[in-house]
Amino acid sequence: MDERNKLILLYDYYGELLSDSQKRYFEDYYFNNLSLGEISEELSISRNAVHKQIKSAIDKLLFYEEKLKIISKNTSLINKINELDDIKIKDELIKIIEG
Repeated sequence: MDERNKLILLYDYYGELLSDSQKRYFEDYYFNNLSLGEISEELSISRNAVHKQIKSAIDKLLFYEEKLKIISKNTSLINKINELDDIKIKDELIKIIEG
């Protein structure tokens, strides 16, 4: 998985734990494909301030996964489920995981 997709996955799991401003910067940069310059111009702040906010958001997302390990546990669980022979049980467990 490339770095961008990894960060987006982390955001999917832990994004609600970020501040509103961190969410906005992250979303503008990773989802709306705006450059640091475009974000800074839109918000009338420096590119460096935008970069720091995005870096702070990324650091928090990595910290949460390091401590909580929800993504790695989920991946391990899915791998174990895929090893099951019983299709009915496998399908039921996948439904539970996917919510």
